[in-house]
Amino acid sequence: MLGAYPTHRSDPTSLKDTVWVDLVDPTEAERLAFERAFRLRVPTKEQLAEIETTSRLRIENDALYMTAPLIFATDTEPWIVVPTGFVVAKNVLLTVRFAELAAFDTVIAELGASAQCAPALAFVRLLEAFVDRMADLLELSSRDLDDASHVIFRPDVPAPKLSKETSQLRRLMLRSGRTSERMARIHYTLVCVDRMAKFTVERAREWIAPEMSNRLQIVSSDIASLVSFAEGLVSRVQLLQDAATGIISIDQNDVIKVLTIASVVGIPPVLIAGIYGMNFKNMPEYDWTWGYPFALALIIVTSLLPLIWFKWKDWI
Repeated sequence: MLGAYPTHRSDPTSLKDTVWVDLVDPTEAERLAFERAFRLRVPTKEQLAEIETTSRLRIENDALYMTAPLIFATDTEPWIVVPTGFVVAKNVLLTVRFAELAAFDTVIAELGASAQCAPALAFVRLLEAFVDRMADLLELSSRDLDDASHVIFRPDVPAPKLSKETSQLRRLMLRSGRTSERMARIHYTLVCVDRMAKFTVERAREWIAPEMSNRLQIVSSDIASLVSFAEGLVSRVQLLQDAATGIISIDQNDVIKVLTIASVVGIPPVLIAGIYGMNFKNMPEYDWTWGYPFALALIIVTSLLPLIWFKWKDWI
C-alpha cells in the first residue's frame, strides 16, 4: 500500500512533489513508481532484515538509508519486531514497513494534511513518536512488575495453600519472563533508533535545519534515559524471579521437613507395635495383665520424644 503525504494534493499518486512516501508491504509496481519519480532505491524486506551496521546505516546518492527493528505491539504475546526502512533525502522521505505501526498512524494524523510537512520534519516526528511509544510500553512493563512485586512481597497476610501459591508464583514467573523479553526488544529498538538519530545529525548536517538537528539530539537524550530505565527493569525482573524461586523452594522445604519429622516420629511406634504384634508363646509380656496399656504408653512416649528433641533443637 502506498501513502503519499501531505494528502491535501489533488493527486496523491503523483509522487514528484510529495515530501513523504509511506510504503506498507509495497508491490513491485509501487516500488518502481517511487524509483522512477525520485531516482532512489527502495530497500527490499530481505535488505531491511540485515543486522550489520553497515547495512542498516549507509549513504547512497546523497540520501540516508537507515533500518530499525520496530515493535509491533499487540494484546497477544509475543510482541513482534518488524524491520522498517527509512530513506531520508533533501526532497523526500521514504518509509518502508510491513506492519501497521501506531507511531506512523500518530504522525500521519498530525502531518498528513499539513502543507508545512518537510522530509526532515516528518522523519524527526517519526523518531519522536517511536520514543514516546517505547516509553509507553516501558511504563506498561513497569506496571506488570509492580503487580508481580505486590504478590510476591505481599504483607503479612494468610498465605494460600501451597499448591495454589506455587501455581500463582509459577504464573508470575512466566509473566515476568515475558516482560523481560519485551524489554529486551524495546532496548534493541531504542538502540537502533538512537543510531539513526545520531547518524542523521552527523551525515546530514549540511542540509538539515539546525532545529531538526537539535530535536534529534533531544531524541538521543530521551533514548539514553529510557535505556537506563529499561536496564533497571531488567534487574528488577531478575530480583522478582529469584524471589519467586526462593519462596517456592522454602515452601517445598517446609513440606519435606514435615514429612521427615512425621517419618522419624512414626518409626519407634511402628517398631514397638511390630515387636509386640508377633504373638510368640514365650514372649515375657504375652500373659502380662498390664501389657497392652504398657505398649500403648510406650508408643506414646516414643512418639513424643522425637518431637521434644526437634523442638529443643528449634527445628520445628
